[in-house]
Amino acid sequence: SAGVSLFGLAALLLPEQFPHYLAAVKSLGLGPALIYSAKFALAFPLSYHTWNGIRHLAWDMGKGFKIPQVNQSGVLVLALTLLSSAGLAAM
Repeated sequence: SAGVSLFGLAALLLPEQFPHYLAAVKSLGLGPALIYSAKFALAFPLSYHTWNGIRHLAWDMGKGFKIPQVNQSGVLVLALTLLSSAGLAAM
């Protein structure tokens, strides 16, 4: 989350507008696999915190405290994180 915060702060403080920096990244000629990987790396922590936050809301309501349920919800969070990160990176 520190990286995302720094990225957002830099976006506010840098002198040029977003299209300028987007053109600079495109001019580097990076392959689609590298760009997808970078987008996935940015989307993963945001997705994980979102899904795990929903998991914690269920815990706040007193649901899912048995060990099998904890394990199942953990696997579900990881699966949803991977799927949503892949979808966001594909945008």
